[in-house]
Amino acid sequence: MAVSAAPHGANNPHSGTATHELFRRVMGSFVTGVTVVTTQVRGEIRGMTANAFMSGSLEPPLCAISVATTARMHAFLMEAGNFGVNILARGQEALIGHFAGRPLEHVDVKYEYAGAAPLFAHAHAAIAANVIARHACGDHSIFIGHIFALRHNEGLVPIVLHLSRMASLAHSHEQATGPILDFW
Repeated sequence: MAVSAAPHGANNPHSGTATHELFRRVMGSFVTGVTVVTTQVRGEIRGMTANAFMSGSLEPPLCAISVATTARMHAFLMEAGNFGVNILARGQEALIGHFAGRPLEHVDVKYEYAGAAPLFAHAHAAIAANVIARHACGDHSIFIGHIFALRHNEGLVPIVLHLSRMASLAHSHEQATGPILDFW
């Protein structure tokens, strides 16, 4: 496959160095779900809004989260050794800001536990994992979790994020015209 590159230069809006602004804009163009990572430390549940989450492996079942080394959650994960990933559902938009450092007084989250990991009772889906590895990744650490519990609430619609804005998810009712990729 031939790939042609656009000429580099000041007049090309698609070239340039990876400034923080450009980095955020480009990475934000990838549609992601919105999660809240939770853990419990010294009897207190801690949570952090995150979209840097991904599946890692089917066998063994692994997932990965990326957390800034300066975030309080980084130290909590190091201490707790486990975490929950709560994939938010439509109607839980207030939780995004609440767990991103803008707490709301009226937010009342109901938790369930899988082992020591606190999970949202009413999330679209939830994952509980034990930390099995941590890898430095610039100003973040990537925590690898061995998944020991999963829950999926059929009928709830997940929140998606695109260019720092929430968006709606609509499934197509049309038959796929090509092969459907099976990543698993």
